[in-house]
Amino acid sequence: MNDENVVKSFTVPDYRGTPVDQASYAIKNLKSNTIRCIVRGNGDTVIDQMPRVGTTVQDGGRRGYQSLGMPTAGAMDTYAFSLANALVGNDINQSAIEATLLGPTIEIDTDCVFAVTGADMGATLNRQSIALNRAYAAKAGSVIALGPAKWGSRGYIAFAGGVGGSMVMGSRATYTKAAIGGIDGRKAKNGDTVELICPKAELRNMALRHAPSGLIPPYSAAPTLRVTPGPQSDYFDKAGFDALFGAQYTVTAETDRMGCRLSGANVPFAEGKNGNIVSDAVAFGSVQIPSGQPIIMMADHQTTGGYAKPCCVISADLPLAAQLRAGDKMRFAPIEINEAQAIYRRHMAELSEFIRIIEHGFIYRHRPYYAQLNGRGFAVTVDEIV
Repeated sequence: MNDENVVKSFTVPDYRGTPVDQASYAIKNLKSNTIRCIVRGNGDTVIDQMPRVGTTVQDGGRRGYQSLGMPTAGAMDTYAFSLANALVGNDINQSAIEATLLGPTIEIDTDCVFAVTGADMGATLNRQSIALNRAYAAKAGSVIALGPAKWGSRGYIAFAGGVGGSMVMGSRATYTKAAIGGIDGRKAKNGDTVELICPKAELRNMALRHAPSGLIPPYSAAPTLRVTPGPQSDYFDKAGFDALFGAQYTVTAETDRMGCRLSGANVPFAEGKNGNIVSDAVAFGSVQIPSGQPIIMMADHQTTGGYAKPCCVISADLPLAAQLRAGDKMRFAPIEINEAQAIYRRHMAELSEFIRIIEHGFIYRHRPYYAQLNGRGFAVTVDEIV
């Protein structure tokens, strides 16, 4: 293990339940200047920490209940999550494993097919390194292990058929604040058992089940996140947007599944505005400015909020935000809503085309034609097998 991995392995332990003095000693001896770890105690025991590590069951989210105050939750990096499921032949919203900063070790008791995507956590199968974004067949008794993230913060393990867990409101997504979904509504701990849903020992076209580099988002420790105008953009004048779009921000240690907290240039409000609003809806990717510093609302975001939102991160760039970790840098860049929609449609079309290739073993080429019959014109699309 090189020095970089040693540093990262020290920055991500789960100190909860350990003595405060022991955790404090470990933190003081961390050899990282870019990532802070903060613990909170209850008497002599650590009860919470930031950043938060752990493994949960997630799926496409608990949709349709935000009007009742229930967050959607679900996978943070929706693209890596969807890709993992696609590689093993699942619906892209099927339940899978999400690991944050430090991955799990999983012993399998049945033959299965799996794929690992997202952050590079040095995945191994029976102590042999395996590649990201590729499907593998594993025999009963095999061990899949993920370590500390070498880059990014969230890795995904999808199994053909899906991962079991508590179903609440039509979803297995773990939402720890309400203790619902997944493994009793909490993070996995040593000794937990999770059932696989209809596991499959093999899949057809295994040789095709690896994602080309062009399908992988441009993950970076210093990305530029594109944003569209938010519902309170009129609460900010030119000075506010110049600050927001002209500065580089640093991800803080307080970042979690609820929000990505940033530190950097203060964003002033327009004259006569103070940033407080009558609470309205919050979306995944909404950028709030509660006290001059931006917060990107993430998968476990509250359903409503009372702070002005000048912009929203586009859906195609949310995976980049989901992989940010404390100490990373980022910028915002404005684009128009129609451009954001076109980018998202293109990304999903590319993923759909990839799914067709790996499921059917050949490539479709769509050819548009214009035909006339009895004086009437018709637009026709022919699917050609290449």
